[in-house]
Amino acid sequence: IIGTLMPRFLFSRRSFASLLLPFMLGLAANGYSSEATDASPPITVFAAASMTDVLQAMAADYKTRTGKSVRFSFAASSVLARQIEAGAVADIFISADTDWMDYLDKHAELDVRSRRNLISNRLVLVAPINSPIALDLRAGVDVAGALGARGRLAMADPEYVPAGRYGRTALIRLGAWSSVADRLARTENVRAALAFVARGETPLGIVYQSDAKVEPRVRTVGVFPGNSHPLIVYPAALTRHARKDAQAFLDDLSRPEAVATFVKFGFVSL
Repeated sequence: IIGTLMPRFLFSRRSFASLLLPFMLGLAANGYSSEATDASPPITVFAAASMTDVLQAMAADYKTRTGKSVRFSFAASSVLARQIEAGAVADIFISADTDWMDYLDKHAELDVRSRRNLISNRLVLVAPINSPIALDLRAGVDVAGALGARGRLAMADPEYVPAGRYGRTALIRLGAWSSVADRLARTENVRAALAFVARGETPLGIVYQSDAKVEPRVRTVGVFPGNSHPLIVYPAALTRHARKDAQAFLDDLSRPEAVATFVKFGFVSL
C-alpha cells in the first residue's frame, strides 16, 4: 500500500494529491468504502480473488447481524502476501493455498494461533457457453488439440498463483502440460483467466468450480480428478497487527452457516 512503498521524502501538496487519487480509486475498485465518521472502522480483509462473490455476500450478512463493516482487497494470493510483507494494512489474510500463508508465517506476519483452514474447491476446465468442445479429463487428454491451431489456454500464472500451480500440476499428471506450456494466456489471478474465456478470447481456461458457477458466459467442460493436484485449501489467519474485533469476523467464517454459504457458491467443505 502506498504509505509503505513511497520513498520517505517530502512531496508538494499537488504531487501528493496526484499519487493519492489513483490509490483511493483503487480502494474503491476493490470494495473499500470510506467510513471516516464510523466509530468502529471496517475490518480489512485481503483475500484470494476466487473468494470475491462469497465473501462480499458474507460481509453483507455480517453487517446486518452485527453492525460491523468489512472491506476487502481481492487479488492473487501471491500479490496479497507480498503486500502484507511490505507493510500493507490488513487484519485478515485468506489465501487460496497453504504456500502463501506459510510464506507470511515464515516472515512473522501472522498471528499463528488464529490460523485455520476454511474451505476447499475443485479445479475445472471451462469453455465459452456456446463452445462445442468436449474433453474427458483423464490421462492422455488432448487439451492442445481442443485449443485448435491458434487458441490459447487461459490460466493464472503457474509460477506464482495458486490456481495456476494447481492447474500446471494437474496437466503434468494427465500428460498434457508439455503440449500446452507454450500456449498459455497467463493471467494475474484466476478471475482474469475466467474473464478471458467468458469474453471468448480463449477457447479454454482453468479456474475453480466456484468461479465457473458465478459466470453465466462459461460452461464447465470437465472437473480435474482430485488426485491430479494437491488438495485445494483456503487457509485464513489474523495478521500480527490485526485489530481485536477482526477475530470475531474470522470466527464467523468458520460457522456451520458460513460453510453452507461457501458450498452454495461452489466451494467444497473440508
